[in-house]
Amino acid sequence: MGRSNVAAALAVAGLTLILIFHLIASWGLPHLDFLHLQYASGRLWKSTPHQRPLGLGGLSEGEPYLLGVGKADITGPVVEINMMGYADPKQVGSGLRQRLYSRAFIIGDIEKPNQRFVYLVLDTQSGDTAVRHGILQGLSELGAQYGVYGQDNVAVIGTHSHSGPGAWLNYLLPQITSKGFDKQSYQAIVDGALLSVRRAHESLSPGYLTFGSIEIEDANISRSPYAYLANPEEERHRFEYDVDKTMTMLRFRRAKDSKSMGILTWFAVHGTSMLGNNTLISGDNKGVAAYLFEESVKNDESAADGFVAGFSQANVGDTSPNVLGAYCEDGSGEECNFEDSTCGGKTGPCHGRGPFFREKDEGASSCFEIGRRQFQGARSLYDSLDEAGTALNGSTIKALHTFQDLSNFTFTHPNGTLVSTCPAALGYSFAAGTTDGPGAFDFKQNDTDKPDANPLWSVVRNFLHEPSEQQKVCHHPKPILLDVGEIKKPYLWTPNIVDIQLLRVGQLIIIVSPGEATTMSGRRWKQALKTEAQALSLTAGDEPIVVLGGPANSYTHYIATEEEYHIQRYEGASTLYGPHTLNAYINLTLTYLPYLDPTTKPKLDPGPSPPIYVNKSLSFIHGVVYDRPPLFKSFGDVLHDVIGHHPSSSSSFAPYSYQPGRTVSATFVGANPRNNLRLEQTYAAVERKRSPSSSSSSSSSNLNNSDDHDNDNDNDNDLWTPVRTDADWSLVFRWRRTNSVLATSEVTISWEIEKGTESGVYRLRYYGDAKAPVTGAVSGFEGVSGDFFVAG
Repeated sequence: MGRSNVAAALAVAGLTLILIFHLIASWGLPHLDFLHLQYASGRLWKSTPHQRPLGLGGLSEGEPYLLGVGKADITGPVVEINMMGYADPKQVGSGLRQRLYSRAFIIGDIEKPNQRFVYLVLDTQSGDTAVRHGILQGLSELGAQYGVYGQDNVAVIGTHSHSGPGAWLNYLLPQITSKGFDKQSYQAIVDGALLSVRRAHESLSPGYLTFGSIEIEDANISRSPYAYLANPEEERHRFEYDVDKTMTMLRFRRAKDSKSMGILTWFAVHGTSMLGNNTLISGDNKGVAAYLFEESVKNDESAADGFVAGFSQANVGDTSPNVLGAYCEDGSGEECNFEDSTCGGKTGPCHGRGPFFREKDEGASSCFEIGRRQFQGARSLYDSLDEAGTALNGSTIKALHTFQDLSNFTFTHPNGTLVSTCPAALGYSFAAGTTDGPGAFDFKQNDTDKPDANPLWSVVRNFLHEPSEQQKVCHHPKPILLDVGEIKKPYLWTPNIVDIQLLRVGQLIIIVSPGEATTMSGRRWKQALKTEAQALSLTAGDEPIVVLGGPANSYTHYIATEEEYHIQRYEGASTLYGPHTLNAYINLTLTYLPYLDPTTKPKLDPGPSPPIYVNKSLSFIHGVVYDRPPLFKSFGDVLHDVIGHHPSSSSSFAPYSYQPGRTVSATFVGANPRNNLRLEQTYAAVERKRSPSSSSSSSSSNLNNSDDHDNDNDNDNDLWTPVRTDADWSLVFRWRRTNSVLATSEVTISWEIEKGTESGVYRLRYYGDAKAPVTGAVSGFEGVSGDFFVAG
């Protein structure tokens, strides 16, 4: 998560809450101006030296399970809503590069159908307390057959994309830069997640699970190697890298026809390929990886229809997709300072560089490349699972969940002493940000004890809430900037009550982490559970396999090791509950691990329920008042057509020719996309012209399942077939307000023509919805560009 909400909140401290929400919009990070190269098409999944499959032994069929997969659209408002991740109030959505999805994976016991769990992978910054509550509430209203899904067995994991719309989180801190809570943004996620679970439930069928791993060496690096080096040398020497390079995969294969239904992977890399100056909604690099994988199996006879590829996050805390390292963008071109990621003592100029950092495309090229590398590794692993995979064995399907108040949890430390966690607090280095997104003002990473920052910040901090001496001692050596766990007005700023959840199928144990565990934190946590599972003989004769997915169910910021915490870089400063946070999570999951034994009958105490603020959250987000076209224009009219074609050209006009690699665009009289999110539909399409004699089962009118569009100016729809929608990375939808008083706007649709595109005549289509003055009625309309030729 970002940092400038801290600086913004502090900067306006002392004013009323309304002023905080309104004035915050003028604060934030400096505008980023990164350079990135155009992504390379083709060569999507050929094996490379950077990927090494890990042999796990020969494959037997394994235990049959009840399996289901499902996918649904969760794309919220793509314009006029602050984006979630960098917490920059100036980063407001202006369009769509790629739709967001919820991908659901259900695993159950064939003989005991009530024994099952749902693992949801959402293209969001994280899981969330209110979102999960809404999903559980929705499931309880779907009918008796969905009564098997509840608090214990539903896990909601975010891919940690920083490129989705915000304003949907439960607590106040992330709401500050978004001007509060937006019900439309929230509901899109909840409704889409529910639909994905329904589709997974309806697809349930006996099948088999196969597990495998592969090394992907070129898709992530550490952004805090200095903090990592604080971990014990002996421990570090057990690992080749300072981040986890291993991608693990679970393949779902249907028994009746041996077709693969989907894959679920875990790999640690931040969703920060798209930069802080990007304003187009996307699923970032994991969204790209999922898209490429699902596209790759569409014509694969071994894959079932509706194949779902989930690319889950793992111990992501200190990872970065900017794999070329962090450099000073101050003209020097030097590497950033190793200890505190500064350039000449300043944080702002230090930026991580992705694979194609020189192209001015807000990170799109690097994002696609990092996604492609994950896809390439996943596809290579998928193709080798029959030979190198491990079948999951044992019929045990178990899930446990409880809430724990971490504001004061006392437990025995591994060294034998009695220690406690603390009410949540964020340190000064939280506001410094990271090399993926530097913070504002004079904050720095690696800032302990007496922080090297303007003393004014301590005055502002104390105005919001002055931490007690007990709180300061508890969090030492973190100098507290925001005592968020003890600020309760107008409601809680961050969670103190956290989710503790574990899932098990056969010998696989899944840690569902509510925070971003760093590399070493994840390694310790997984090893601790594996060792204890072996001691308990939990998985009988099979060696336990432990994976970690998060941030999930809520968002509790970071989980650093104690050694990393004492360095107080961004990850340590963002570890909410003090230096013993990681050991508290480990202690709690070890305590509850025996509940994953099939012979354990008592139900785990649910713990204290967290507050839900969906109907209490403040909001200063204005809705759409109305839309109007410019004078003498209609909605959907072409304002700027594709090059070489004028809107008044005759049908005999020879269309302009484009080569793959070029971009073709058209601009239309538009309306606000917030009028209709078009979930499971599209705002834009590329259509290819067919010969009159050919037949096709699809036409342009099928894309949006609506009969309220005006197509009187387009009598040959039956000759056109949609070949791209706004779910495709290459088709970009941009919206721009041209006059706020007159409520006019325009939409530009751009197609970045891929290599290998079939030659032919194409056109662009825009689907919009306008809100009428006075009545507020929303009506659909369409716009169509002129024809153009692609010479493949």
